[in-house]
Amino acid sequence: MDKPKYKRVLLKLSGEALSSEGEVIEPAILEQYSQEIKKIRDLGVEVAIVIGGGNIFRGATASKAGIDRVQGDYMGMLATVINGMAVQASLEKHGMYTRLMTAIRIEAVCEPMIRRRAIRHLEKGRIVIFGAGTGNPYFTTDSAASLRAIEIEADVVLKGTRVDGVYTADPEKYPDATRYTNLSFQEALEKGLKIMDATAFTLCRENKLPIIVFDMNKSGNLSSLVMGEDVGTLIS
Repeated sequence: MDKPKYKRVLLKLSGEALSSEGEVIEPAILEQYSQEIKKIRDLGVEVAIVIGGGNIFRGATASKAGIDRVQGDYMGMLATVINGMAVQASLEKHGMYTRLMTAIRIEAVCEPMIRRRAIRHLEKGRIVIFGAGTGNPYFTTDSAASLRAIEIEADVVLKGTRVDGVYTADPEKYPDATRYTNLSFQEALEKGLKIMDATAFTLCRENKLPIIVFDMNKSGNLSSLVMGEDVGTLIS
Protein backbone atom coordinates (compact mmCIF):
# COMPACT_ATOMS: atom_id res chain seq x y z
CA MET A 1 0.00 0.00 0.00
CA ASP A 2 1.22 3.52 -0.86
CA LYS A 3 2.34 5.76 1.98
CA PRO A 4 0.47 9.00 2.70
CA LYS A 5 2.04 12.10 1.14
CA TYR A 6 1.73 14.00 4.41
CA LYS A 7 2.88 12.66 7.79
CA ARG A 8 1.47 15.44 9.98
CA VAL A 9 -1.42 17.72 9.05
CA LEU A 10 -3.32 20.62 10.60
CA LEU A 11 -7.01 20.44 9.70
CA LYS A 12 -8.84 23.77 9.89
CA LEU A 13 -12.64 23.57 10.16
CA SER A 14 -15.11 26.41 10.43
CA GLY A 15 -17.57 26.49 13.32
CA GLU A 16 -20.42 27.20 10.90
CA ALA A 17 -19.70 23.90 9.16
CA LEU A 18 -20.87 22.06 12.29
CA SER A 19 -24.29 23.72 12.32
CA SER A 20 -27.46 23.18 10.33
CA GLU A 21 -30.93 24.66 10.46
CA GLY A 22 -32.07 24.74 14.06
CA GLU A 23 -28.95 22.97 15.37
CA VAL A 24 -25.91 24.84 16.68
CA ILE A 25 -23.93 21.57 16.56
CA GLU A 26 -25.45 19.00 14.19
CA PRO A 27 -24.73 15.41 15.36
CA ALA A 28 -24.81 14.04 11.79
CA ILE A 29 -22.06 16.46 10.69
CA LEU A 30 -19.91 15.58 13.72
CA GLU A 31 -20.39 11.91 12.87
CA GLN A 32 -19.34 12.41 9.25
CA TYR A 33 -16.27 14.46 10.15
CA SER A 34 -15.19 11.88 12.73
CA GLN A 35 -15.42 9.09 10.16
CA GLU A 36 -13.35 11.09 7.65
CA ILE A 37 -10.70 11.91 10.27
CA LYS A 38 -10.55 8.26 11.39
CA LYS A 39 -9.72 7.20 7.81
CA ILE A 40 -6.57 9.33 7.74
CA ARG A 41 -5.63 8.43 11.31
CA ASP A 42 -5.85 4.76 10.28
CA LEU A 43 -3.39 5.56 7.46
CA GLY A 44 -0.89 6.65 10.12
CA VAL A 45 -1.26 10.39 9.56
CA GLU A 46 -0.72 12.57 12.65
CA VAL A 47 -3.67 14.95 12.95
CA ALA A 48 -4.12 18.29 14.68
CA ILE A 49 -7.37 20.27 14.42
CA VAL A 50 -8.33 23.92 14.80
CA ILE A 51 -12.03 24.70 14.72
CA GLY A 52 -13.78 28.07 14.64
CA GLY A 53 -16.63 29.18 16.86
CA GLY A 54 -18.85 31.08 14.43
CA ASN A 55 -21.81 28.73 14.90
CA ILE A 56 -21.99 29.87 18.54
CA PHE A 57 -20.52 33.38 18.72
CA ARG A 58 -18.48 35.73 16.55
CA GLY A 59 -16.26 38.25 18.31
CA ALA A 60 -16.08 40.51 15.26
CA THR A 61 -19.86 41.07 15.26
CA ALA A 62 -20.15 41.54 19.04
CA SER A 63 -20.07 45.33 18.69
CA LYS A 64 -23.56 45.21 17.16
CA ALA A 65 -24.79 43.99 20.55
CA GLY A 66 -22.89 46.74 22.33
CA ILE A 67 -20.14 44.36 23.48
CA ASP A 68 -16.55 45.60 23.58
CA ARG A 69 -14.49 44.01 20.75
CA VAL A 70 -11.89 42.51 23.08
CA GLN A 71 -14.58 41.02 25.34
CA GLY A 72 -16.38 39.70 22.26
CA ASP A 73 -13.22 38.05 20.96
CA TYR A 74 -12.71 36.24 24.26
CA MET A 75 -16.33 35.06 24.08
CA GLY A 76 -15.56 33.76 20.58
CA MET A 77 -12.51 31.90 21.90
CA LEU A 78 -14.69 30.15 24.49
CA ALA A 79 -17.08 29.17 21.66
CA THR A 80 -14.19 27.37 19.93
CA VAL A 81 -13.55 25.42 23.14
CA ILE A 82 -17.19 24.23 23.17
CA ASN A 83 -16.83 23.09 19.53
CA GLY A 84 -13.50 21.45 20.38
CA MET A 85 -15.13 19.49 23.21
CA ALA A 86 -17.88 18.34 20.82
CA VAL A 87 -15.34 17.18 18.22
CA GLN A 88 -13.28 15.49 20.94
CA ALA A 89 -16.29 13.55 22.26
CA SER A 90 -17.24 12.44 18.74
CA LEU A 91 -13.70 11.31 17.84
CA GLU A 92 -13.37 9.35 21.08
CA LYS A 93 -16.71 7.67 20.43
CA HIS A 94 -15.05 6.33 17.26
CA GLY A 95 -12.13 4.90 19.24
CA MET A 96 -9.55 7.62 18.66
CA TYR A 97 -7.32 9.05 21.39
CA THR A 98 -7.46 12.83 21.67
CA ARG A 99 -6.20 15.81 23.60
CA LEU A 100 -7.90 19.21 23.73
CA MET A 101 -5.33 21.96 24.30
CA THR A 102 -6.27 25.61 24.68
CA ALA A 103 -4.55 28.98 24.64
CA ILE A 104 -6.66 30.03 27.66
CA ARG A 105 -6.25 27.90 30.78
CA ILE A 106 -9.43 25.92 31.58
CA GLU A 107 -7.93 23.05 33.59
CA ALA A 108 -11.22 21.31 34.34
CA VAL A 109 -11.82 20.41 30.68
CA CYS A 110 -8.54 20.72 28.76
CA GLU A 111 -4.77 21.03 28.85
CA PRO A 112 -2.88 24.30 28.37
CA MET A 113 -1.24 24.69 24.96
CA ILE A 114 2.39 23.65 25.44
CA ARG A 115 4.21 23.13 22.14
CA ARG A 116 6.48 20.23 23.19
CA ARG A 117 3.58 18.41 24.83
CA ALA A 118 1.41 18.86 21.73
CA ILE A 119 4.13 17.37 19.51
CA ARG A 120 4.56 14.45 21.92
CA HIS A 121 0.81 13.75 21.82
CA LEU A 122 0.95 13.68 18.00
CA GLU A 123 3.95 11.33 18.02
CA LYS A 124 1.98 8.98 20.28
CA GLY A 125 -0.89 8.87 17.77
CA ARG A 126 -3.27 11.16 19.64
CA ILE A 127 -5.35 13.70 17.76
CA VAL A 128 -4.69 17.17 19.16
CA ILE A 129 -7.50 19.74 19.05
CA PHE A 130 -6.39 23.33 19.59
CA GLY A 131 -9.02 25.60 21.13
CA ALA A 132 -9.34 29.28 22.10
CA GLY A 133 -7.57 30.55 18.99
CA THR A 134 -4.21 32.19 19.69
CA GLY A 135 -5.43 33.31 23.12
CA ASN A 136 -5.31 36.92 21.95
CA PRO A 137 -8.10 39.24 20.73
CA TYR A 138 -8.07 40.55 17.12
CA PHE A 139 -6.75 37.25 15.74
CA THR A 140 -8.93 34.81 13.82
CA THR A 141 -8.95 31.02 14.06
CA ASP A 142 -7.33 31.02 10.58
CA SER A 143 -4.37 32.78 12.17
CA ALA A 144 -4.46 30.26 15.02
CA ALA A 145 -4.43 27.39 12.51
CA SER A 146 -1.40 28.81 10.69
CA LEU A 147 0.45 29.50 13.94
CA ARG A 148 -0.23 26.07 15.46
CA ALA A 149 0.70 24.32 12.20
CA ILE A 150 4.06 26.11 12.19
CA GLU A 151 4.63 25.36 15.89
CA ILE A 152 4.00 21.62 15.53
CA GLU A 153 5.93 21.49 12.22
CA ALA A 154 2.95 20.24 10.22
CA ASP A 155 3.52 19.41 6.55
CA VAL A 156 0.40 21.25 5.37
CA VAL A 157 -2.68 23.20 6.46
CA LEU A 158 -5.88 21.55 5.20
CA LYS A 159 -8.69 24.11 5.08
CA GLY A 160 -12.00 22.24 4.94
CA THR A 161 -14.78 24.29 3.32
CA ARG A 162 -18.10 23.87 1.50
CA VAL A 163 -16.50 24.21 -1.95
CA ASP A 164 -13.94 21.92 -3.58
CA GLY A 165 -11.14 24.47 -3.87
CA VAL A 166 -10.32 28.03 -4.86
CA TYR A 167 -12.19 29.37 -7.89
CA THR A 168 -11.78 32.26 -10.32
CA ALA A 169 -15.05 33.62 -8.83
CA ASP A 170 -17.65 32.51 -6.28
CA PRO A 171 -18.92 29.20 -7.78
CA GLU A 172 -22.23 29.53 -5.89
CA LYS A 173 -22.91 32.81 -7.73
CA TYR A 174 -21.06 32.19 -11.00
CA PRO A 175 -21.60 28.65 -12.41
CA ASP A 176 -18.94 29.19 -15.12
CA ALA A 177 -16.18 29.83 -12.52
CA THR A 178 -13.25 27.42 -12.80
CA ARG A 179 -11.20 25.80 -10.06
CA TYR A 180 -7.49 26.39 -9.64
CA THR A 181 -5.50 23.18 -9.12
CA ASN A 182 -2.31 24.93 -7.99
CA LEU A 183 -1.49 28.50 -7.02
CA SER A 184 1.59 30.21 -5.68
CA PHE A 185 1.22 32.50 -2.68
CA GLN A 186 2.19 35.40 -4.96
CA GLU A 187 -0.49 34.54 -7.54
CA ALA A 188 -3.14 34.29 -4.82
CA LEU A 189 -2.17 37.77 -3.54
CA GLU A 190 -2.07 39.30 -7.03
CA LYS A 191 -5.50 37.88 -7.89
CA GLY A 192 -6.91 39.09 -4.57
CA LEU A 193 -8.20 35.62 -3.66
CA LYS A 194 -9.66 35.42 -0.16
CA ILE A 195 -8.20 32.10 1.03
CA MET A 196 -7.43 33.02 4.64
CA ASP A 197 -7.17 36.35 6.41
CA ALA A 198 -4.01 38.36 5.68
CA THR A 199 -2.22 37.48 8.94
CA ALA A 200 -2.80 33.72 8.50
CA PHE A 201 -1.82 33.82 4.84
CA THR A 202 1.39 35.77 5.57
CA LEU A 203 2.39 33.31 8.31
CA CYS A 204 2.06 30.39 5.88
CA ARG A 205 3.83 32.23 3.09
CA GLU A 206 6.81 33.33 5.19
CA ASN A 207 7.23 29.85 6.69
CA LYS A 208 6.77 28.05 3.35
CA LEU A 209 3.81 26.12 4.73
CA PRO A 210 1.46 24.93 1.95
CA ILE A 211 -2.32 25.28 2.23
CA ILE A 212 -4.88 23.02 0.57
CA VAL A 213 -8.47 24.27 0.31
CA PHE A 214 -10.92 21.40 -0.21
CA ASP A 215 -14.52 20.26 0.29
CA MET A 216 -14.68 18.58 3.71
CA ASN A 217 -18.29 17.50 3.19
CA LYS A 218 -17.54 15.10 0.32
CA SER A 219 -16.87 11.61 1.63
CA GLY A 220 -13.35 10.33 0.93
CA ASN A 221 -11.90 13.74 0.02
CA LEU A 222 -9.72 14.01 3.11
CA SER A 223 -8.12 10.58 2.73
CA SER A 224 -7.63 11.06 -1.04
CA LEU A 225 -5.95 14.38 -0.36
CA VAL A 226 -3.43 13.04 2.18
CA MET A 227 -2.53 10.28 -0.27
CA GLY A 228 -1.51 12.98 -2.76
CA GLU A 229 -4.47 12.85 -5.14
CA ASP A 230 -5.67 15.95 -7.00
CA VAL A 231 -8.25 17.21 -4.50
CA GLY A 232 -8.96 20.89 -3.89
CA THR A 233 -6.49 23.71 -4.56
CA LEU A 234 -2.87 23.67 -3.41
CA ILE A 235 -1.32 27.04 -2.52
CA SER A 236 2.44 26.81 -2.09
